[in-house]
Amino acid sequence: MVSKRLSREAGHRRKFLVIIDDTPECERAVAYAARRAVNTNGVVVLLYVIDPTDFQQWLGVERIMRDEATAAAKAALDSAASKIRTSLGTEPELVVREGKATDEIHALIEEDQDIAILVLAAGGNKEGPGPLVASIAGKAAAFPIPVTVVPMNLTDEDIDSLT
Repeated sequence: MVSKRLSREAGHRRKFLVIIDDTPECERAVAYAARRAVNTNGVVVLLYVIDPTDFQQWLGVERIMRDEATAAAKAALDSAASKIRTSLGTEPELVVREGKATDEIHALIEEDQDIAILVLAAGGNKEGPGPLVASIAGKAAAFPIPVTVVPMNLTDEDIDSLT
């Protein structure tokens, strides 16, 4: 059970959560969420989750790998945030977490009661829609807030007409 959402109460703004990763469809989720946030006086939260299983190497190498992963996460967030600032003039919130993606998404949603919508983008390749989109079909990973799934093939003009 998720805690009560506060986004409609005085002093709060509805937040759209987007997961930043290295998938090509990620950009479409960011574009949709940012436009939706601007059009509804909301805020975009960009989350990058670092997978800790990547660091299970030798002890001395683990620290270097973790630092490199953190730097890559911040660079990816900064890049997405820069596009939002440039195109829409709004400032997103940036969050870096380490852990299993679905666990960290759930934890952030629970911690930030203004997050009201999770925006994901579906990939258009043969492997399927992507791991997060596929996970919403399973009960174990179902998210406690509404999820908007944006098709990868939507153009900026298509997104403008929908938001």
